[in-house]
Formats: sequence, structure tokens, C-alpha cells
Amino acid sequence: MSNMIYLGYEFKIKPLQPGTEILIAELGYAGFESFIETTTGVIAYIQKNDWYPNILEDIFILKSKEFDISFSFKEIQQTNWNAEWEKSFHPITVADKVTVRAPFHSAPTTEFDIIIEPKMSFGTGHHETTHMMVEHIIKNDFKGKSVLDMGCGTGVLAILAEKVGASKIDAIDIDNWCYLNSLENAERNNCKNISVYEGDSQLLNEMSYDIIMANINRNILLQDIERYAKSLNKNGLLFLSGFYKADIPIIEKQCNLFMLKLNEIIERGQWISLKFIN
Repeated sequence: MSNMIYLGYEFKIKPLQPGTEILIAELGYAGFESFIETTTGVIAYIQKNDWYPNILEDIFILKSKEFDISFSFKEIQQTNWNAEWEKSFHPITVADKVTVRAPFHSAPTTEFDIIIEPKMSFGTGHHETTHMMVEHIIKNDFKGKSVLDMGCGTGVLAILAEKVGASKIDAIDIDNWCYLNSLENAERNNCKNISVYEGDSQLLNEMSYDIIMANINRNILLQDIERYAKSLNKNGLLFLSGFYKADIPIIEKQCNLFMLKLNEIIERGQWISLKFIN
């Protein structure tokens, strides 16, 4: 595996809200792929290969007179990621039922306890999209179901799916680091029903599921919705996130082409998550 290099931008924001939400949304569009909210702002990470000198040029909030935002950035090797992350990571709780925490945090009293060491993978629950997908899992029946976690990142959604009763879970990510991290986190949480694969939606040709979860960017979702529809069992559920409210019509239109009907919308900050039924 190549030693992937990331750039970490630390933003200090006043006022903190809604400044943090707006900044994360704009940075997501620019290609930043993971975020840690801090007491003073946010730390945002982007692969060095995806970075270019004027990447912040179209981050409009940085030019707004309503917010005072300063930032610094530095290169971060994967081997240094744990130290960077541990400085800022704190446990999160969703709907008083699920806690996502690090190995060095004390055990919670919530019904579900997920231990994640994300390294450079996306999906600690802090980002709105992951948080909403966790909400979907809590609100829907996963008992005995076959589940796909597409773009699994840390594997947090696959892990929770097993904890709420899913019988078979496949977790897929195109990124080698995410693949390895999901394997580690599944083992860390004593999961027995999760299989992790490195690759993209082409792996789905011979697979079928009762539930598919995909927390990926809009363009990849639009490209892969047809594959999801073909891999979804009758009366199956499709949960999507990784896009904004303005993207709902184009996502819904693409899903409707393959007989997937919108059933529920969850909003959190600038982000949206949708539930479809076939």
C-alpha cells in the first residue's frame, strides 16, 4: 500500500455556528473528505493528490464579513494520523442509543457501543452524513437482513448494522486504507457477520441485499444507483447520503428510473439523507 499523504487544515471560526456547518459543506464540495469539529472550529483533511494551490478560492464563507476565520495547514503522513486524531476526537451519541467512541474513551451506558479508530478513514459519526445514516439504522428493522455498506470508510455503519441484528453484511470501499481500517474496526467490535472488500460498485454484479447503505458523494451515487437497484431484493431499502438539499430532485429522479420510491428525508445542517423503497 502506498503511504498516502494528507493535508490537514485547521480553521478557527467566529461565530462557531453556523460558520462551522457552512464551511464543512463548502469544503466538501471542494474535495475535502473528512472533518473533525473542535471547540474553536474544524480540522479538514484532503489527500495531497487532490489538492491544488487555489483550492480555497471558491470557499465563499472565507470572504464573508459575517465570519472571522483563520487557518493553518500542514502535511500529515498516515503514520501520524492517530496522534492528530486523538488530540481532537471526542465520543458522540446518536438518539441516546448509539455511542461512537475511541478505544481510549470510557464505556458508555447507551444500548449500542461502537469503538472506532478511524486513522485516515471517513466515518466517525461526527460528520452529519454519517450521523444521519446511523439514525436510519436505529429507526429501521435490520434483524436477519442482508446489508451492504457501500463506501464503508471506517466500517461504522456495517458494525452498527450487525449490532442491531443484521445477519450478513458486506462492507466495500475503493480506498485501500478504508478497506484495512474497516477490517480492524470490525475485529475491534467483535463482529462475526461482516465481510470487507476493496473495490467499487462493479463488485455488486452477483450480489443482492435486503438493505443497501451508500454514504458517498453525489456524482458517484448518480453513477451507481442503477447497480444498487439491481442488487436490491424485493421490498428492499436504500439509504443514501453525501449530498445537499438542492441535490434531492436529481437523486430522486435517478432512483425513480429504477422503481425506487422516496420514503423519508432526514436533514442535518447543510446535508441530506434519503430513504428509498423498491
